[in-house]
Amino acid sequence: MPLTERIGLHIKRVEQELMAAKHAALRPLGLTVPQYVALYTLDDQPGLSAAALARACLVTPQTIATVLTNLEAKGLIIRQPHPWHRKVAELRLTDDGRRLLAQADAKAVAIEQRIADGFSPEERALLIDLLARASSQLAPAPGQPENRTE
Repeated sequence: MPLTERIGLHIKRVEQELMAAKHAALRPLGLTVPQYVALYTLDDQPGLSAAALARACLVTPQTIATVLTNLEAKGLIIRQPHPWHRKVAELRLTDDGRRLLAQADAKAVAIEQRIADGFSPEERALLIDLLARASSQLAPAPGQPENRTE
C-alpha cells in the first residue's frame, strides 16, 4: 500500500501537528497537554479517582500519577479522601486550577477553531463521522479479546 493511501499516517500527522500547536500554546502557562487534559477532565467530572482519570484521559496509570504530582505541586488540584472508599482519593480543581484552565482552554479552543474554520459545517460533521467510523473499525469484534498496549 503506498504511503499516500495509508489513512493511519494521515491521522497520525494531523494528531502530531495538533499536539505540537497545543504544546506551544500551553507552554507559556506552564502546562503540558496531558496536564491541560487532566484539568479539563476534572473540571467536567470533579471527584474522579486517579485510575478513572487515567482512563478518561487515555493514558496509563503511571503517566497520570506523574501528571497529578506536578499539578498538585503547582496547587492546581487537591486530593480528598473518598467518602466510602478509604484507599481512594477524589481529585478536584483548586480555584487556581480553574483560573489556569480557563486561560489554557481559551488557547486550546483557538487552535480547534483554526481547524474547524477550514471546513464547512457539513464537512466538519462528516469528518467527525468518518473519524468515528475509522475508530469503530479498530474496535475488537464481539467475542474477540481487546488488543491493549498500555
